[in-house]
Amino acid sequence: MSAPRHVVLAGVSGFIGAHLDSYYRGLGARVSRIGRSGPDARWGEREKIAALLEGADLLINMAGKSVNCRYHEANRREILRSRVETTRELREIVAGLKNPPPVWMNASTATIYRDARDRPMTESTGDIGSGFSVSIATAWEAEFFAGDLPGVRRVALRMAIVLGDGSALVPLTRLARLGIGGPQMDGRWPASRARLAAGTYHRFGGGGGRQKMSWVHIDDVISAIEFIREHEELDGAINVSSPGTVTNAEFMRELRRSVGAPFGMPAFRWMIEPAMAVLRTESEMILKSRWVIPETLENAGFTFGYPTLAPALTQIATYRAIPA
Repeated sequence: MSAPRHVVLAGVSGFIGAHLDSYYRGLGARVSRIGRSGPDARWGEREKIAALLEGADLLINMAGKSVNCRYHEANRREILRSRVETTRELREIVAGLKNPPPVWMNASTATIYRDARDRPMTESTGDIGSGFSVSIATAWEAEFFAGDLPGVRRVALRMAIVLGDGSALVPLTRLARLGIGGPQMDGRWPASRARLAAGTYHRFGGGGGRQKMSWVHIDDVISAIEFIREHEELDGAINVSSPGTVTNAEFMRELRRSVGAPFGMPAFRWMIEPAMAVLRTESEMILKSRWVIPETLENAGFTFGYPTLAPALTQIATYRAIPA
């Protein structure tokens, strides 16, 4: 399959979207961008969006408020709305096109799976979890796959933690530099009644840093997207995660090494929660055990450029992508 001539990116202002924009422009493709401020079309401008999508080769939707925030009520509403409503708008527009894009890839998340410590989660054997983040993911995918779109191959990209400049490494690196970049463990922490009622608090299985951390390098995300576009047999939900899943203790050890942090104290939830509040993010990122295997991609013959963690972090640090 030849390189796409016209790619439409929704949510291009985010970390992954910006990399995709640069990549496809580097291939010589025309790239049209949809977002809150355009520049080619804004959300709600349905006629403009339809004109961009008519005859396009590829649609990729990465729109959605970053989950790197505190889960208070306003943020919870916006995390859901920014994913479901934008996906619905695109689906309704695509359904009315004469020549829709033959491939539509939509962002999703590997956190859709349960807290897994007993076995890895694959597309064929994974168990869907529970809680706030899972409810967002399931609603997002349900909207994406709703209805019939003849001639359009739809793929939900269940991405693990993406590593690169400006990614989820930012709060994790700051934890390391604060001296609490050792193994991170769940423990007793008095959740507020509001968080319990809202379902945003979830107690995970502890384990002394043995919880799994699935991850993927940004270069492999882009390569996987192109691989999926080129393989017409691939559709549905696909895990985009390196095969080199590590424990939390291993991840933090390699992160400390890559940024030159000399030590990292083990941290329980009662230590982590205040730090994550200062960093304006949630402890789920490091306490939930994400054990995700890219079964579909590997069975189809995809080769990861960064299958193991140490070279991935070294590459990022070498190019000064991890902030000081």
